[in-house]
Amino acid sequence: MITVLIADDQLLVRRGFRLILEIEPDLQIVGEAADGSEAVDLCCEVRPDVVLMDVRMPGLDGIAATARITADERCRATKVVILTTFDMDEYVYDALRAGASGFLLKDVPPELLVAGIRAVHAGDALLAPAVTRRMISSFLGADRPPATPARQELEVLTSREREVLQLLARGLSNAEIAAELVVSETTVKTHVAHVLAKLGLRDRVHAVIFSYQNGVLAADGAASRVR
Repeated sequence: MITVLIADDQLLVRRGFRLILEIEPDLQIVGEAADGSEAVDLCCEVRPDVVLMDVRMPGLDGIAATARITADERCRATKVVILTTFDMDEYVYDALRAGASGFLLKDVPPELLVAGIRAVHAGDALLAPAVTRRMISSFLGADRPPATPARQELEVLTSREREVLQLLARGLSNAEIAAELVVSETTVKTHVAHVLAKLGLRDRVHAVIFSYQNGVLAADGAASRVR
């Protein structure tokens, strides 16, 4: 059973999500929060597997609430999925920096919302490769000094794991990485798991963030391949 906490300041939105999720036999709603502070308190109390977090809420907003949840040892296993009506890069960046494992618009079809919760709970990142590529392109095109590669951290990876990290940083899915390296998707999943464990990262999206914050893209020349 996957336990879910819904955080949104609109009662109708919360009830709508509840109706969608409660009919699924493997999903259980364990709480509702009307603002960020309530979401943090409830999360520490019930420790849900997944939090569906609105961005714009009164008082403590969803981004700040996400940061508090992911920093709390009591919520170590909790994954946060940001839900918003605003398709804006600034929310994607802020949410992922705060520790969110996914980002969805509120008009996502119900079946994709359910599939997304299951994917995040299973350890996958809920962020489409196209969105990841847009993030990377925006980052690389920004007027900022180049990052210095995190050599010490990268030394713990094997050469194949570094290849997988570089492909993750380009926004490739497991299937695309498998095709690029001519291996099975199962092998790719194993390599991704090793990369995350060795670098102490929450999920593959945070592997992307680690990569462009520590110069991995610039180091392997991937900048020229991002379109």
